[in-house]
Amino acid sequence: MNPPYDEIVKANSMRGNEIKKTPLIYSPTFSELTGSEIFLKAEFRQRTGSFKIRGAYFKIKSLSDEEKKHGVVAASAGNHAQGMAFASSLEKISCTIVMPKNASPAKVAATRAYGAKVILEGINYDESSAKAKEIAKETGAILIHAFDDPQIIAAQGVIGLEILDDLPDVDEIYLPIGGGGLAAGTLIAIKEKNPNIKVVGVQSKSFPSMYESLKRGSLTASGGARTIADGISVKIPGQLTFDIIKELIDEIVLVDDTEITKAMFLLMERMKFVVEPAGAASLAYLISKKPAQGKKVVAILAGGNVDMYLLGQIVDKGLAAMGRLLKLSILLPDRPGAFKEIVDEITLANANIVEVVHDRLSSNIDAGSAGVTLSLETQGKEQADLLIEALKKKNIQFTLLT
Repeated sequence: MNPPYDEIVKANSMRGNEIKKTPLIYSPTFSELTGSEIFLKAEFRQRTGSFKIRGAYFKIKSLSDEEKKHGVVAASAGNHAQGMAFASSLEKISCTIVMPKNASPAKVAATRAYGAKVILEGINYDESSAKAKEIAKETGAILIHAFDDPQIIAAQGVIGLEILDDLPDVDEIYLPIGGGGLAAGTLIAIKEKNPNIKVVGVQSKSFPSMYESLKRGSLTASGGARTIADGISVKIPGQLTFDIIKELIDEIVLVDDTEITKAMFLLMERMKFVVEPAGAASLAYLISKKPAQGKKVVAILAGGNVDMYLLGQIVDKGLAAMGRLLKLSILLPDRPGAFKEIVDEITLANANIVEVVHDRLSSNIDAGSAGVTLSLETQGKEQADLLIEALKKKNIQFTLLT
């Protein structure tokens, strides 16, 4: 049964002081990059770092006293987990969360810090979900689905109300889709008030389950390839969310990890926003494809719970993609002055040496030679290209690693 629009209004009235109305922020930078007027819905600023707290809080507040006595259990890759753990702590009820074994360590630690018991089971959401169902059956705990639940969907739909409050003349809204709870709720809210507003869902190419399900007209398992966007890595979308999205959505599109990485990097560098891969998917599509020229567009930045190790990789890859970080492997004669010749060319190009790794022992390096791997910081692609040309003119043999 689809949640009615009135249920979204009810969720909005019950959010109290714990759920923020997140800001809608105009971005001149991304407007220029995309040719649209870009407004960013900053859901990563919620207490637990993502929009998921909205659904978890409303669902747990809506449980009866008898249901609360049994506690709750849920499966999650991280954001629903933190929302559930925090909401449960507010209501002082027990909470068990099943997370994939490869879940972000930061998300696992945060979930435990909010007071939940965490069980690591499976390698994706669907396998964790099976374990959560088993626990609910054995213990009597109330199973709270991450997305395929009317009250979860209704609470996520409050985001749509907030967008309309802040930007009533919005033309298009782009949002990430994993299981579909955010999309389903936002669609109900938006289409009830203005069916002419275009709503576009964005999925990872590695997990295009809702995209494929809509193409085939029924729930379809799809995906499984490695992706940094763990928050939308769902093989089988929900039946309820599928039915709503099938009826109301205008389009679903796909992005890859490279596009997501670029969006995350630009958000950090230009806006000083730390947004997780799944949360940046909608903006990634807008930057890559520029689909809404001249339109007022909202991109929902759904979460900001990103592992610090991954964040370091994103920075390096972002710099490399923009030509601001070069990594070269060079084979030199092992004699005095050989390396200085390389350094002189780098100095003339005004590049900065960030890291040097010498290697004389690898099996692919002949006696009398030395391998050198250099990480170089440049001002951009033009300067990087000039340096590469200068090295070629000097007949310096190298392999570009970035």
